[in-house]
Amino acid sequence: MKIKLQNNLGLAPSPVAMVSCGNMEKSNIATIGWTGIINSEPMIVYVSIRPSRFSHEIITRTKEFMINLPDEKLVKVADFCGTKSGRDVNKFEACDLTKRRGDKIAVPYIEECPINLECKVIDIQKFDSHDMFMAEVVCTHCDEKMVNEKGEIDFAKANLITFAGKKYFASNQEVGLRGCGVK
Repeated sequence: MKIKLQNNLGLAPSPVAMVSCGNMEKSNIATIGWTGIINSEPMIVYVSIRPSRFSHEIITRTKEFMINLPDEKLVKVADFCGTKSGRDVNKFEACDLTKRRGDKIAVPYIEECPINLECKVIDIQKFDSHDMFMAEVVCTHCDEKMVNEKGEIDFAKANLITFAGKKYFASNQEVGLRGCGVK
């Protein structure tokens, strides 16, 4: 038997993204739980951010951001970056994170995150509580330890974190392969 709930869960769990913005001299990190893929070729992704947030202001101005995908070791750092404002604290310094220059955009990526996506904004959709920044992924960086012999990301090794119901989750267990349900 199922019961009806208020529409407050959304799609859960969702990936945790540490979104960096700005440039090498002045940058910010916002931890975002509302992110995903819109299109595969070209790769189009989105992040949804409240207009009151510091990162919203920066991304609206620069039209660039970096999605940094943290692993289990970074859960406390990701949480810190999601609860403190970049107006008040330099999160790269406070969390002892390493900035690396992007290849195609001015935004720095977080070296400690195993996967980093360089994104150029192509559209902004305004909604009641958040604005959705849609962007093309123009370059992907990945820790070489996470790449298999076929040159693909081995997500079981990445141990990325997700978020649902005010809790973080991580799992490095592969539980199926695409097509496993096809007879």
